[in-house]
Amino acid sequence: SNASLLTAYYLAAGQGKEIENMLDNTIILFDPSFNPDGLQRFSTWANQHKSKNLVTDPSSREFSEVWPGGRYNHYWFDLNRDWLPAVHPESQNRLTWFYKWKPNILTDHHEQGSGATFFFQPGVPSRVNPLTPERNQELTAMLGRYHSANLDSIGSLYFTKEAYDDFYYGKGSTYPDVNGAIGILFEQASSRGHAQETANGILTFPFTIRNQFVTALSTLKGASELRTEFLKYQREFYINALKESGSAVHKAYVFGDKHDAGRNQLFIEMLRRHQIEVYELSNTLKNIKTTSGNVDFEKGNAFVVPASQPQHRLIRAIFDKTLEYNDSLFYDITAWTMPLAFGLPYAELGNNYNKNLLGQKVLTTAKPIGTIGQKSSYAYLLEWNDYYSPAALFEMQRGGLLTKVASRELYLSINGQDKKFGYGTVLVSLQEQRISPDSVYSLLKNMVDKYGVKIQSLNSGNVSSGSDLGSRYFINLKQPRVAMIVGQGVNALDAGEVWYILDQRFNMPPVMLEQREFNRTDVQKYNTLIMVGGSYSEMNKEKLKTWVQAGGTLILCEEAVSWAAQNGINQVDFKKATPIKDTTARLSYIEREQLTGAQRLSGAIFGAEIDLTHPLAYGYNHQYISVFKGNRVFMERAKNQFGNPVVYSKNLLQSGWLSLENKLAMDNTASVVVNTVGNGRVINMADNLNFRGFWLGGSKMFMNAIFFGHTIDAASGRVE
Repeated sequence: SNASLLTAYYLAAGQGKEIENMLDNTIILFDPSFNPDGLQRFSTWANQHKSKNLVTDPSSREFSEVWPGGRYNHYWFDLNRDWLPAVHPESQNRLTWFYKWKPNILTDHHEQGSGATFFFQPGVPSRVNPLTPERNQELTAMLGRYHSANLDSIGSLYFTKEAYDDFYYGKGSTYPDVNGAIGILFEQASSRGHAQETANGILTFPFTIRNQFVTALSTLKGASELRTEFLKYQREFYINALKESGSAVHKAYVFGDKHDAGRNQLFIEMLRRHQIEVYELSNTLKNIKTTSGNVDFEKGNAFVVPASQPQHRLIRAIFDKTLEYNDSLFYDITAWTMPLAFGLPYAELGNNYNKNLLGQKVLTTAKPIGTIGQKSSYAYLLEWNDYYSPAALFEMQRGGLLTKVASRELYLSINGQDKKFGYGTVLVSLQEQRISPDSVYSLLKNMVDKYGVKIQSLNSGNVSSGSDLGSRYFINLKQPRVAMIVGQGVNALDAGEVWYILDQRFNMPPVMLEQREFNRTDVQKYNTLIMVGGSYSEMNKEKLKTWVQAGGTLILCEEAVSWAAQNGINQVDFKKATPIKDTTARLSYIEREQLTGAQRLSGAIFGAEIDLTHPLAYGYNHQYISVFKGNRVFMERAKNQFGNPVVYSKNLLQSGWLSLENKLAMDNTASVVVNTVGNGRVINMADNLNFRGFWLGGSKMFMNAIFFGHTIDAASGRVE
């Protein structure tokens, strides 16, 4: 960010033939800060601790920014991982700018550890995404010669082709690679303040700016002198992409959830931000095999993305699964198949595709249109299939409505036809309300208009089959009062994802408690507590356990599950990955990094089987879901078989890298385990159900834990 200002000034104020030629031959756009909130927070911290005489001791407070630290943006996201999902408004606007100009080169300037030097691409050759053309890497290397020349001229050390890679397309340095451009990552050792002692001597802030500045100039010089190469490459990129689509095995992709228009809409919006053409499905496709099971894709609720279009390679990056790799080390995640992340049934179409399946082209998207019907004098039912149903329920409860949830399926006669209302349907009985029927209807009508949910008005409690509305199987709901532990030791990215999902998607922001604040506050005012991955050494463990025993719902995610087990708060056992050793083989010293790195679970997608009758699965309509795992928390299945609502499928790996050792450890384990502790429930989630704010297929289950965790039958979670 600081180097961008210096570069802009240099280009505006500089004079001479060289700079005039550069400006004549190039169009230069500046995006001065990927994470503007993080930059402001970081700079404020460094400046408020600056002495007149600079202190370089790395133990100084200047270099130890308080939590969350780093350059995280609002909601503690790293927007340089958001190019592909485009969850945040900054990313969405960035993509609009990107496609307006279609750049030939995009430079991505970052910082790394203080003990390093300077990195520029190419990255690790074996970790280039296979969808990236070889010519891309050749041009990257050609630009690299300009960078090395400029850095050599000022005596700066640097490295290439190690540590960083070009695999995940959601970064600023790799997203251009799948869009006919060249992405270049620059990583400068950070001074973390104004000047710091490092293994390489005293590293000053001006020096870090200088390296970024001279490589910005080397990029401009290379772009100017090689402009015909870059223009030719971009042209050929799209020509070749269309040629490849003609011989591709997958001719199109069909997707859609007939039960959830909200997630359909969000997925289409994501595709269209990337200039991908989407069409309505013109004819129903029956009994199509998907990861969710066999599915009927129905006209009106399903959509088609043909492979034959300019964005063919990006379409493949979004839809394809990856199981084969040239390397076992990765800088970022190893899989991100987007329809799996969104929890949408989808299928690849090969020989069964023809253009007659293409209906109207989708040009705009709008929030789903909900339904409610006439004003009732008896009751209303809110269907739980819709993605935004939790937001509607929370506002209904906040508006004073008393609600119940159906723990059994039921069928009602609607307009002479039996209609199914599934597990998780929410009942609003007018007899039990404290406000008038007119006020109830007005509130519900507002929810329908705002969130596009489906509400059924009823004039009778008599059902065709299943539980009557007065049955004990309709369970009273509590309005969630949610707190989340944040602060020192807590994974800021994980906490930010939960904060974002609750606040932005469902309009129910959590109270965020530091561990020390939890220890001294009256926590009985909260009925739901969330703990994401991290270390909780400052937590009052006995107070936490007492709170759960009194009836609280504790939601533990990833490493927090392990922490709770070590401290006697939950009842979970774990499996460990055991190294497979060949005692006869003699390994060289240099192989250690590769062997140990291969055991990391950097982020892959796994199939899981859910119990559709369990409160955590309310609103799901398919027995199989996809979960994202980026840790080595492997929970043994609970001995009480009813305490395992989500277990990993036999066909475990859907996409991504998984070592044999980790696979053996994951076999026959659980993704979610529920414990009963006193009058409370502990919901243990081994995986990140809200990953980077775009794992919508998991966020529904997370919301179920918040709304329905307290309704889980106590006996189902007791350890036998």
